[in-house]
Amino acid sequence: MKGLDSLSHLSNNQFRRLTGVKRATFAKMQEILEGAHAAKKANGGRPNKLGIPEMLLMTLEYLREYRTYLHVGASRGVSEGTACKIVRWVEDALVKDGTFSLPGKKELLKSDTEIEAVLVDATESPVQRPKKNSADTTRGRRSGTR
Repeated sequence: MKGLDSLSHLSNNQFRRLTGVKRATFAKMQEILEGAHAAKKANGGRPNKLGIPEMLLMTLEYLREYRTYLHVGASRGVSEGTACKIVRWVEDALVKDGTFSLPGKKELLKSDTEIEAVLVDATESPVQRPKKNSADTTRGRRSGTR
């Protein structure tokens, strides 16, 4: 699947089944990302190989299908590292905007609002590993091993 041109012939139901979001939601996400991209570009960011719709579609594929960054990147013609950076940037930009943030647990208990869907993030998470530093390790004494 290369690009949004291949999605234009899909019905609204098929589009939602494929991407996980409605067309109106996709358009709103795209609008938010274009604003974030303009701010990033104003600060001297490098140009991307993919356009905003392609990056959003790649992120939605990653979240919907739970494919690895290698698979998602290969389908879009970018490296695994670039795919990871793009997905992380899209997620961070959408969260920072606040339009798609979920209410807290206390807020849900207080309100009478009916929740249509609950999402659980089970995607890959970066792991912090300790840095190798000689000051952090304790050296044992050698006893006549020469």
